[in-house]
Amino acid sequence: LCLGEPEKDVEKAFRSLGVLLGKEHLRASARPLMRVVFRKYFGTSTGFVDTIVQHIPSPAAAAKGKVARCYSGPLSSRAVDSMIKCDSHGPLVIHVAKLYAEPDGQSFSAFGRIYSGSVKPGDRVKVLGEAYTPDDDEDMAFATVSSVWIPRGRARTEVMMARAGNWVLLGGVDSDIVKTATIVGAGKSNFGGDDGDGEIHVFSPLKFPHAGGEATMKLAVEPLNPAELPKMIEGLRRVSKSYPMSTTRVEESGEHILFGTGELYLDCLMHDLRTVYSDIEVKVADPVVGFRETVVETSSIKCTSETANKRNTLTFTAEPLDDGLTEKLEAGKVNLNWDNKKLGRFFQTKYDWDLLSSRSVWAFGSSPTHGTNILLDDTLPSEVDKSLLQSCKPSIVQGFQWATREGPLCEEPVRSTKFKILDVALADKGIHRGGGQIIPTARKTVHSALLTATPRLMEPWYQLQIQCPGPIVNAIQPVLAKRRGHIVHDKPIPGSPLFSIKAFIPVLDSFGFETDLRTFTQGQAMVHSVFDHWAIVPGDPLDKNVVLYPLEPSPPKCLARDFLVKTRRRKGLSDDVSLSKFFDEGMRAQLLQNQSGEGMTSLTN
Repeated sequence: LCLGEPEKDVEKAFRSLGVLLGKEHLRASARPLMRVVFRKYFGTSTGFVDTIVQHIPSPAAAAKGKVARCYSGPLSSRAVDSMIKCDSHGPLVIHVAKLYAEPDGQSFSAFGRIYSGSVKPGDRVKVLGEAYTPDDDEDMAFATVSSVWIPRGRARTEVMMARAGNWVLLGGVDSDIVKTATIVGAGKSNFGGDDGDGEIHVFSPLKFPHAGGEATMKLAVEPLNPAELPKMIEGLRRVSKSYPMSTTRVEESGEHILFGTGELYLDCLMHDLRTVYSDIEVKVADPVVGFRETVVETSSIKCTSETANKRNTLTFTAEPLDDGLTEKLEAGKVNLNWDNKKLGRFFQTKYDWDLLSSRSVWAFGSSPTHGTNILLDDTLPSEVDKSLLQSCKPSIVQGFQWATREGPLCEEPVRSTKFKILDVALADKGIHRGGGQIIPTARKTVHSALLTATPRLMEPWYQLQIQCPGPIVNAIQPVLAKRRGHIVHDKPIPGSPLFSIKAFIPVLDSFGFETDLRTFTQGQAMVHSVFDHWAIVPGDPLDKNVVLYPLEPSPPKCLARDFLVKTRRRKGLSDDVSLSKFFDEGMRAQLLQNQSGEGMTSLTN
């Protein structure tokens, strides 16, 4: 308002605001004048820093809470004491939370927090991956720190040493880090059992619950020039490092799958894959979604499988998990490291399990810590030799986790299912009940139990938050209905003419939804989508009486069969689930005699 006005008027206007200006300021140009006025009116520009100092605790004060939340090991060790004290003279422990790509796109800087000790260029360190445990050090590598920087926004300052409590960027340690990692010193004075004070554990992998927590949309990619396949594979590895929620996978058919949280996320992944990390032409298939396999009833018969040497048999059944338990397992709120009394009390009080079952939980699957399936030992000491069974427990658990990682319907992960070991017959000699015999048999038995418990497919659903003017709220419902979506509720946003709509839509039918919605509402509606939950697909995936017509949408009751067939074809599998692959000859004969259940009818048709 004062620009271009006489000096007296400008001086009078600012004086009324309590801002006193000298002649040199009044005669200055617009930008210096406004800078001086704002500085005198609002004060010095330290508000942001002051807020941080006042409300965010110091590294030493916050260390105890951070370690309790993020560290996966026991909290009663010398290692944890050193981290809680933020001791710069203690053994080195760094939690790497993210990798930042260098300008050349070939290497990464590891961004992490020093919890204990100090680090400097030239230090020899151990890089512990997310799968590292003191009992299994396969996911461990040695590296040498080449550079240490202090990040400062866009810039970075190289330092010769950084101590506990600092956030740092490390160079030279990225080659063996996939997402996050724990870095410890490589000397014998550090952890690893050499100091006699127990083993070091890793920090838990990062979770993103506000972003859905899971990447459910997937894209098959291949290089335009087959000779550039190694370049694309290396590019996919770098993309997976750069994007925390992206994952890659190679199917048995040989196709490379890239997982992301949505269309825009996959667009960003593909842009970086083509232009930053590989610089090659890449072909993509139509985007699809991942499914899950589950059951809705208890197995109609006891499923028994023999090992290849005919000396061992395993008997399993499958049934659905209790309502709400799957979400608690997925969130990591149940820990197998609890003592038997605590674990048993949890299942008894929360889900009304009997004492034997609640204290006989063997494993979660497919993830050992956050798996959504449970393996129970439901055998009785009077019927089974428990010592022999315990000797085979690692092999049975490994077969169970393998089976739940790739289900029998279309090789998708299994979800929300409880598997019970009802009976076992094991060979007396250990050579006849080794992992080569037990692991594939346990996998086969788990699959057969699932197939006899009325199996179903599950698909991911998005939660939509739509903002639009009030008059077009009713017009949005038909757009959602065409894609199997529905509105949960709508309410006005206080102080504005807009309405907020909460809705749900299957991820499979969400492709292009945002574009259609904006076109239909002439740009008046804005939508934000995030993964919310898994829901059972209508229909029986094993119903061979369903006729699928090409280029025609399937009715709701046929969707499960449609998804099953198309997914199996895309993976290079046969259209139908083979009985001979999952059932022994005696079991197949029993299946043919027992046709009372719906799931059995589907299998034996």
